[in-house]
Amino acid sequence: MNMRDQDSSNLREELLPFVIRRAVNEDDLLKAVDIRHRAYDRHVPEFAASLRVPESADYDDGALVLLAEAKLDGSPLGTMRIQTNSHSPLRLEESVTLPSWLEGTSQAEATRLGVDQSAIGRLVRIALYKAYYFYCIEADIDWMVITARKPLDQLYESLMFQDVIPGGTLVPMHHVGNMPHRVMAFSVQDAFAKWAAVKHPLFTFVFQTTHPDIRLSDIAGPRFAYRRGREKARPALNA
Repeated sequence: MNMRDQDSSNLREELLPFVIRRAVNEDDLLKAVDIRHRAYDRHVPEFAASLRVPESADYDDGALVLLAEAKLDGSPLGTMRIQTNSHSPLRLEESVTLPSWLEGTSQAEATRLGVDQSAIGRLVRIALYKAYYFYCIEADIDWMVITARKPLDQLYESLMFQDVIPGGTLVPMHHVGNMPHRVMAFSVQDAFAKWAAVKHPLFTFVFQTTHPDIRLSDIAGPRFAYRRGREKARPALNA
């Protein structure tokens, strides 16, 4: 079974205390930068010092910045940057050569994840992952690719990402201050089946719940620039 086989009438709707949308102007980007800097400053303050202003990568073709804002007062609660390889190699490719099984595939790298330190932060982070996944569905992305420093790599293990480099070797990442990171990937098309098979605790949140506050109509961009073989079946957007 895949997501297209689901009966949308069985999906429940859930409202969130925040909205997630694309940063569309400089004010939005400055909000994202604010939460980004504060999040990194808690763990890697030396590197965080370089994140006080927008980065050139925030403006790249094939990149978008997600912003989570509190409904109460519009304050920033979380952010994530997504970059695809539709226009240029991923940023992580400045530091590592991807294996042959990723050659010729469409990929989206999530970077600069940051969430508020309050109790709502965990929910914001999960919702950002859902937005990332559904963006990849709409953009016809084959692989979600990330880099993670320890111990954050355990979070991606729990999401069933797999090692790109055998053995989980840590590689200094140029775009993350040369800090050692583990490179991991997750197959977009296999996500539903894999999570269903293990009864993943986030399965209901991601696949069986609609979240109107994850504004995919604002997030989704143009389809990936090139096609590989026949048109692939895509699940409908139901965030």
